[in-house]
This record gives sequence, C-alpha cells and structure tokens, in this order.
Amino acid sequence: MTRRIAGALRLIVGLGLAVTIGIQIGDRVVNDAFDPWEYFSYFTIQTSLFNIVVLVVGGVLALRLARDPQLYTTVRMAALTYAIVTAAVYNVLLRFVPPTGYPGLDWPNEVVHVWVPIILVLDWLLTPGRPALPWRSLWIVPIYPVAWAIYSFARAAASGGRIYPYPFLNPATDGWISVIAYIVGLTLFLVGLGALAVLYSRRVGGSRRVTA
Repeated sequence: MTRRIAGALRLIVGLGLAVTIGIQIGDRVVNDAFDPWEYFSYFTIQTSLFNIVVLVVGGVLALRLARDPQLYTTVRMAALTYAIVTAAVYNVLLRFVPPTGYPGLDWPNEVVHVWVPIILVLDWLLTPGRPALPWRSLWIVPIYPVAWAIYSFARAAASGGRIYPYPFLNPATDGWISVIAYIVGLTLFLVGLGALAVLYSRRVGGSRRVTA
C-alpha cells in the first residue's frame, strides 16, 4: 500500500464516517428524537468525531508527506485504542441491550462500532510512513476517557442520577463496585492496547527508531 493510496482511503473513510453521522442525526431529527446533549455525550459519538478529524488530517498528510509527524501518530494511536474499546464494549456488552428510546437506523451503528474500528486497525498495521513512537506517548491515552467519565458522572448527578450513557456505568445496575471495576478494567485495557500499538510502531515498519 503506497502513501497516496493510504491517503485517499483515509479521506474516503473519514468523509464517509462524517456522512454516516450526519445521516444518523438527520434520521433522529426527522423522527423528533434528536437530543444534542444526549447524542453528543456518548463516547462512541465523540470518538467518531475524533476519528473523522484523524482520518481526514491523516489523509492529507499521507498525500503530502513521506512520513507522518510523530505528534499526529501519537494522536492516531490514542484514537485507535478508543475505536477498539468502542467496538469491544458495544459488541460484548451493548449489542443486545434493548434501546430505551428511539432505536434509529441499524447500519450507522455497524459503521461506527464495527467497520471503522476494523479500518483503523488495518490502517495502523499496513500504512507506510508511520514513525516509531516513544513509550512516553502512552500518557495521552487515558486523558480523554478519564475526562469523559468525569463529565458523564457530573451529567448524571445533574440529572438526579437518571441519565447514564451506558448501563455498566449506572450504579443502580450492579452497584458502585461494578462501576469502578469497569472503569479500572477499561482504562487498563486502553493503556494495554496503546502499549501494543507503540510496540508495533517500534518493531514493525517504524521509519524512525527511538529509545525512550
């Protein structure tokens, strides 16, 4: 896969994801089921918007440069971990949970929870021009998920404990011990995925070796 092909594919997927989100929002608006505060509070939606930026910027970089900048690759690594966790949580914990409100279209969920994560993994594994990342880049991975969790609990408190984005974060489901276990487990999972991505960048195809 050449850089130009990779760049074109990143742009196509990024723009396609943007269209998918737009269609999902439009479907909810038409059916009088669009609550912006609720919709944009989901981890999946926020990371999907993040993925759009990462893919479009990455596409432009791949078309213009022989090698991706280290800063972009660090952000891309974090986005990769969020996408994998999004896919894992949805397909393991949430896929068969009945929706509490308007169910919406099925195929956008498959795009954001299945196909985009797969594409991001393949992009990381196959696209040339990725620099080797230093181990210190792992610090960026938990920053956004922790901030999102704090925001989600603050939003739940503001609603009187009625609004939680996902059942496993609601202490009414299985208690606070379960909630804490999920948060710790998912955070460790994210950092572990980041470590694997960094290791791969250092061992396979890294265009610049680093020692820290």
